[in-house]
Amino acid sequence: MLTKKDIRKEYLEKRLNLPDDVIATLNRELLEQCKRLDYSAFRMAHIFLPITEKKEADTHALVDWARDAYPALQWVLSRSDMRNASMEHFLWQPDTVLVKNAYGIPEPAGGITLSPAEMDLVFVPMLAFDKKGQRVGYGKGMYDRFLQQCSPAVTTIGLSLFAPVEEIADAGAYDVPLDMVVTPQTIYYFKKS
Repeated sequence: MLTKKDIRKEYLEKRLNLPDDVIATLNRELLEQCKRLDYSAFRMAHIFLPITEKKEADTHALVDWARDAYPALQWVLSRSDMRNASMEHFLWQPDTVLVKNAYGIPEPAGGITLSPAEMDLVFVPMLAFDKKGQRVGYGKGMYDRFLQQCSPAVTTIGLSLFAPVEEIADAGAYDVPLDMVVTPQTIYYFKKS
């Protein structure tokens, strides 16, 4: 079994080595899989915007599609504070100004703040995940802390360009497993414990 550190290194390198045309195809297929889900029960969805330099899953296309398909669904973006590994959440409105932070993440410059408890759907970024719904991110633990602040009823959806690894050897008590992960090929569902 691989540790988070091993998986992080391997999957970041794997993603960065994908040619642009392959990334574009994977993102189109990922969007098609996302369209298979029913979002009508949700009212407030938290989404991450991709770090394009790291070839993260393109969430712009998902939001563009969902704004037409589910106009009542509101969208939330975060602004990160790397000094204390925390996130502040803002309603994503048409006039929201986005600014790239030092890590290349597009974030809202300001706006209407929301608490994690107000969100009933969270799309989660990742480098990789395992067959139990555990994920590997960049190692700061920000999303795990954020998800622990959400309602126990929140639905979490990971977006991955790759199939799962068998198991993450060092998944810990503070790691929050996902409800599902969408990949370009299929959707993986996990039971909440």
